[in-house]
Amino acid sequence: MTGKPKERTGRRRAFQLVGLGLILFGCFVRVLDPYPVRMTRLIYFDILQRISPREYNPDLPVRVVDIDEQSLANWGQWPWPRTLLAQMVKNLGENGAAAIAFDMLFVEPDRFSPARLMKDPSLSGVLSVERHAEKLDHDVLFAMEIAKWPVVLGAAARQSSDGRQVTPLAGIIEIGESPSSGLVTVPHWTPPAPPLDRAAAGIGGVNVSPLGGMGIVRRVPILWGGPDGSLPGLGIEALRVAMGESIIIAEGMPDEAGIMLAVEVGQFHLPTTENGEVWVRYRRDNPDLYLSADDVMQSQDNPDLRAEIEGRIILVGTSAAGLFDMHQTSLGESVPGVSIHAQILEQVLTGEMLSRSDVTAALELLSFVILGVVVTAVMARFGAVASFVSGGVSAAVVLGISWLAFQNQLVLFDVTFPLMGGMANFGLLAGYLFISTEREKRVIRQIFSHYVAPEILDEMETSGHQLQLGGETQEITVMFSDIRGFTPLSESVSATDLVTLLNQLFSQVGDQILLERGTIDKFIGDAVMAFWNAPLPVEDHPCRAARAALLMRQALVEFNTSDVMRGRPPIALATGCATGQACVGNIGSKRRFNYTVIGDVVNVAARIEQSCRHVDYDIVVSSSVYEKTRHEMAMLEAGYVDLKGRTDLEPVFVLVGNQDILETPAFQKLEATHQKLVAAIRDRHPHDHVEEICKDCVAQAHHIEPGLKKFYYALSGRVADFRSDFQSNQLIFNHQGRAKEPSA
Repeated sequence: MTGKPKERTGRRRAFQLVGLGLILFGCFVRVLDPYPVRMTRLIYFDILQRISPREYNPDLPVRVVDIDEQSLANWGQWPWPRTLLAQMVKNLGENGAAAIAFDMLFVEPDRFSPARLMKDPSLSGVLSVERHAEKLDHDVLFAMEIAKWPVVLGAAARQSSDGRQVTPLAGIIEIGESPSSGLVTVPHWTPPAPPLDRAAAGIGGVNVSPLGGMGIVRRVPILWGGPDGSLPGLGIEALRVAMGESIIIAEGMPDEAGIMLAVEVGQFHLPTTENGEVWVRYRRDNPDLYLSADDVMQSQDNPDLRAEIEGRIILVGTSAAGLFDMHQTSLGESVPGVSIHAQILEQVLTGEMLSRSDVTAALELLSFVILGVVVTAVMARFGAVASFVSGGVSAAVVLGISWLAFQNQLVLFDVTFPLMGGMANFGLLAGYLFISTEREKRVIRQIFSHYVAPEILDEMETSGHQLQLGGETQEITVMFSDIRGFTPLSESVSATDLVTLLNQLFSQVGDQILLERGTIDKFIGDAVMAFWNAPLPVEDHPCRAARAALLMRQALVEFNTSDVMRGRPPIALATGCATGQACVGNIGSKRRFNYTVIGDVVNVAARIEQSCRHVDYDIVVSSSVYEKTRHEMAMLEAGYVDLKGRTDLEPVFVLVGNQDILETPAFQKLEATHQKLVAAIRDRHPHDHVEEICKDCVAQAHHIEPGLKKFYYALSGRVADFRSDFQSNQLIFNHQGRAKEPSA
């Protein structure tokens, strides 16, 4: 009784160990953080922003002067002369811009400057200018205009050096253990051309992604690492200049180098990633953000334009298709790079800064572990369905926490790894459970196959046969088969050898029952009980039971000649069969029941098996079996026997052989002689006459079935079994009708 609980506990522990191993493997994968895991996480963050993007606030002091297609059409192709750009700076400054940041590069001197044009050999004989204008340099004019206003120029990352350095104009104060050593770095900067770099109020990096970066822009470095020190991004530098601040504070870990925690510009605190990036909290691109450069270039006073510029940070960029400054956002839009700088400034000003720390990553890993534990524990105890439900509820809770954290705290909490990891754990554990269940199912099927035929098992599995307490009444054929002389045999061998002998005998006997689609009900000591036509219908079940009895007789002959029976007296079987109505089903308590049969036919079959000793033949069947199989089986009347517990006598028949024997002339002759013998007994012929006919039957039976000799030797002593009045007359009628029928 204790073996099965221990076995179940062992299987459950093995299952839990498998689940624990999967959880540890998942943690290892998360720590490695391979590309598919990273990309899945980033796509989820994009989905969060698409579901709930940031709202545009027109009151924020950020605008973009857009060099659009209309501006290029009116003022000429790009690049414009620096004199035009100087005019733009002047107009913006006079309209009260708090800062003017150019998201473009001024790397080379202006090619439209007269001083440069006059030095061009191909133009020296064509162009002529006034003497005072020969040395006119547009870059100097542009620098002089820049120096009057809070202008920020851009520097871009490049692979090769041009021999000039970029000197940051912002002072970077580091707090902590060298946080700038972990910044996103560029090999070299492309600085503004002199004297522009000396005239600007600030210089910032125009890149929105690391050098070579492609695809969606999700994070933008606030501070860049470079060969000449840390350089702020364009937007943050414009904020510093607009606020009149001279320094930017980089906050790092106090005891770990290369970890950036936040950047402070005046009263603004920007949480960053460990390498100095900020997550961009996107909104839909809004045309109200943009001012056309064509409108700005107009010199006349425009109150509406001034209202859009005054006190605001102005970023100058381009959306013209030919200038190739378009980038993809998390919202699936393609926007100019200057718009991304503007959106960073907007979220800094509103404080809507997305954050994601190591603590968040640790909580994600903890969520994965909790989901894995829930899935494993519930599946180990209650199965896959309960595990799926509980895992789904847990996953919904984690998903809800992630959404609330994003909506209320702007925390990027990844649920993809906990959910996908949990689903992977569930799938693998369900597969493991399925394999284990299938293995147990095969074992159970193998065990159950000792009781019913394999084809019946197949039919039960196909039809989804359900076992439940209770039964139904139907016609079945029941067989009882008992070992004759079992007591002397048990006295001659040890208990262990006796069990081995019985197991081998019942294995061979049981195989014959299963071969004929029978169901083994139970083994009762040295006897076996079987029945046909349940749990699934079996056609010609009386005939199959009779054939099984004949096969058992043949198998017993082979068993008696086997090594296990060497030196031991041969074993004999007594087999009885009966057909009738019985209740078939699961009988017992609600917790433990057996699939069995109950009814009078069971008692009849058991008593007929006991009458084999009286009849002195090994296979005896009831009249119901005889009536249903007399055209397929060779049988002979054996008279009436008194069955214990029954009032009426029961007519019985001995089973001689199958249809092959039934159709032989020898058996037909024996059958006719047997009927003559029965008639002589019933007509009360002299005893000598009956004995003479018996001898004739013995002589004929010797070549058909040797066991009939003992049957006929005993028959002369049991003539009274053939002399019942009404039942005898009925049997005489049946036999006379049978004798007149032609053989099949």
